Amino acid sequence: MEMANAPRRSMMAVLDLLGQRWNMRILWELRSGPLGFLELRRRTDDISSSVLATRLRTLIDARVLIKDADGSYRLTELGDELGPALEPLWQWAQRWNEGNKPADHRP
Repeated sequence: MEMANAPRRSMMAVLDLLGQRWNMRILWELRSGPLGFLELRRRTDDISSSVLATRLRTLIDARVLIKDADGSYRLTELGDELGPALEPLWQWAQRWNEGNKPADHRP
């Protein structure tokens, strides 16, 4: 029975990780390539340095980011796989959002 719950726990852990404020934005900004701390901070609307540092540590611990020798951050192979893995969810969210628009705003 314990093994049957493992995939469920993994999914909840991923959703918790991605649901933390700024984590998805950081991953989004790194999708095109490595960025240094200051550039990443600038691209994330100047979030506080301490919050960014905490989020980066969390994402590194989760093995989706790595800090290179030059101090820049980049997606790991696992992090690169996240974008395509989320594509179906993004498409679903778009359909869901369309269904939530007020009737007078629908085309």
